[in-house]
Amino acid sequence: MGAWDKLMARDGHTFNAWLAPPPGQPRGAVVILQEIFGANAHIRAVTDQYAAAGFVAIAPALYDRIGSRIETGYAPAERERARGYMLQVKREDALKDIAACVNVVRHAGKVALVGYCWGGTLAWVGARTLPVHAAVGYYVSRIGENLDGVPRCPMILHFGERDAMIPLADVERARALFPAGEFHVYPAGHGFNCDQRDSYDAACAALAWQRTQDFLARHVG
Repeated sequence: MGAWDKLMARDGHTFNAWLAPPPGQPRGAVVILQEIFGANAHIRAVTDQYAAAGFVAIAPALYDRIGSRIETGYAPAERERARGYMLQVKREDALKDIAACVNVVRHAGKVALVGYCWGGTLAWVGARTLPVHAAVGYYVSRIGENLDGVPRCPMILHFGERDAMIPLADVERARALFPAGEFHVYPAGHGFNCDQRDSYDAACAALAWQRTQDFLARHVG
């Protein structure tokens, strides 16, 4: 459904983005924010899924700051390589690319950020710094280290109770700091929404998808 397009951030950086139009009149728009594995086949499929649900959907290739369309798989060695890529991208630069995507799709109506893991953190931060109407965060990595502010728009967050990377104590701290947020914890591990990972949980992914669609219907369209 989608295809690669070229965008430019406000600092002149040109980058790739996977852009997927809806089949009919758009309900609004979503900017899909990648895990550390890049804007890979899974992220592109998720972007297409949101487009099929009626949104103009776009996923920036955030690693284009260091190399064109870098992506990895999920094996341990690839995971370490992906973490190295992520550490090379400055958050302020990633947010510039995300802002460019928001500007490109805002013609479709209200815009939401939807992020996974590292992208979930960017959604959490972007929800208080970018002109968006809603945000969605799946297993927001290091949320406990990013509690110096809270979203300025509605946000729904999905976590796994067996996620070894995100202590539930940090989730509860975030919930206490951001009581307006919609928090859900599932009997699953990290990455439960990704059908290419061993941690994939179809039932939890389906429930999170339905809750996200209900949330977006209320706040985006």
